[in-house]
Amino acid sequence: MKPILDVLQGRKPSRRPLWMMRQAGRYLPEYRALREKAGSFLQLCYNPEYACEVTLQPLWRYDFDAAILFSDILVVPHAMGLHLEFREGEGPVLDVVSDLPSVQKLELGLEGEYYKKVWETVSRVKSALKTHQTLIGFCGGPWTVASYMIEGASSKRQNALAVALENPEWFKVLMEKLIASSIGYLLGQIKAGAEVVQIFDSWAGDVPLSARQRVVVEPIAAVVAGVRTVYPDFPVIVFARGVGQGHREIALLTGASAVGVEENVDAGEVFRSLPGHVALQGNLSSDFLLGSEDEMLLAVERILSSVPPHRHIFNLGHGIQQQTDPVMVTKFVAAVRKGDA
Repeated sequence: MKPILDVLQGRKPSRRPLWMMRQAGRYLPEYRALREKAGSFLQLCYNPEYACEVTLQPLWRYDFDAAILFSDILVVPHAMGLHLEFREGEGPVLDVVSDLPSVQKLELGLEGEYYKKVWETVSRVKSALKTHQTLIGFCGGPWTVASYMIEGASSKRQNALAVALENPEWFKVLMEKLIASSIGYLLGQIKAGAEVVQIFDSWAGDVPLSARQRVVVEPIAAVVAGVRTVYPDFPVIVFARGVGQGHREIALLTGASAVGVEENVDAGEVFRSLPGHVALQGNLSSDFLLGSEDEMLLAVERILSSVPPHRHIFNLGHGIQQQTDPVMVTKFVAAVRKGDA
């Protein structure tokens, strides 16, 4: 059996499942070598052979229970028609939308080459996994992706938040298009072999509580519902970063099979607040992988003792940091596995 699917579907797993957000990435020397060979980040994302290899690299090193598709949440607006590039030292730079005409120009992108290349990557990865390993597909939460489309870069969100709170007609249309495109994108990943999908809403915590349901929760719920219209009961993990004690609301209103929780919350408290059918994922701070081994081991033990293995997927509270020593990841994995003994 597959431990992650067991937890998400309410069965007792053979061990506590483990994977890391951004586990395929810049902390690995083999990733950096292939990234240089590809020529650019986007060329790496859209080359199914290379993207498959990058997705599998961490599983060749570590005893993880899942592969997470190597791609980026901004594939969605790129497929919808916005120019995208990743600049060295600056990050993603994206064309912006700012009114109804610019939103109306956007396509869903479901017939374009960008999504098709990602779906081919999914198919390649699935065929290469071991029987106990699960393939996780993903997309960005509509609010987080919309914020990039309004701001044009990753470092600012003030303008996007102002637009979301004012809620003009063009923002509503933008969110509707993002929901539709995200559903189609995830359905394509599932058809290609993804066994779980995760929705990353990295900027959910920026939205005031008074607007969170409209801006964050309802769009995610619509994506989950769209997926399950075609694949009933399909396992979905929702990571709404920064909502703190709002994870119960996320779980109840989106239909999530599990909620990912950030590092600065108490995993035990969040777990006790969740409905009995919803699992918890997280929430070790990635900073512990940069510090002393002893502190990391204590932090792992705190989480192991606060959430039972049949309702928990061990993960970080966000993505692993670039400067992490791969040897520390080996020790981290060993610490989690020791908890299985």
